[in-house]
Amino acid sequence: MKNVFLTLWIFSTILLVTALVLGLSIDNPAANTPEARHSVNLHFLTAVGALIFASLLHAIVLTYFMGTGRWMEETSKVYQLSKERIEESRSSKYSLIVAMSVSLFLLILTGAFGAMADPATPAGNDGFMGVSIATIHFMVAMLTVGVNLCVNFLEYLTIKNNGVLIQKVMQEVLSIRKKKGLPVEA
Repeated sequence: MKNVFLTLWIFSTILLVTALVLGLSIDNPAANTPEARHSVNLHFLTAVGALIFASLLHAIVLTYFMGTGRWMEETSKVYQLSKERIEESRSSKYSLIVAMSVSLFLLILTGAFGAMADPATPAGNDGFMGVSIATIHFMVAMLTVGVNLCVNFLEYLTIKNNGVLIQKVMQEVLSIRKKKGLPVEA
């Protein structure tokens, strides 16, 4: 799983950074020229794709953790293993859920500020406390990319550690099966 995650993480990061760069390359979003609209549209579509893909990546990780957690519980119950590994796995996963939620919130917030920063939007974009909505959108986007990178790194480490725990459980199961004379498949 960690190699699949690593590939998806790289792709997700490339999409987020590309959306950021495309946003920075817009000269004058308020200009009513075909070039300006094209730049805004390209940034918008790339950003929406990046937001969806980054959210999907977090959902895949959460699903993986749910599945392996259930597997570990059932295996421990059937083979009467210590609950220690289950608790270790559970604590590392649950601490990560908060970070994933913050990352998802920032992804959505970035999109919301981006929509407000679009000059074609009917929503007012007067800014907040003297700071333009476009500047706020940029600052939140930078924060989102940074937080998403950190959360993805934590997800990777947790997936890696979870794999080690699964291997330990599998070794215990194989040992029990050998002792009881049950078939052992490699």
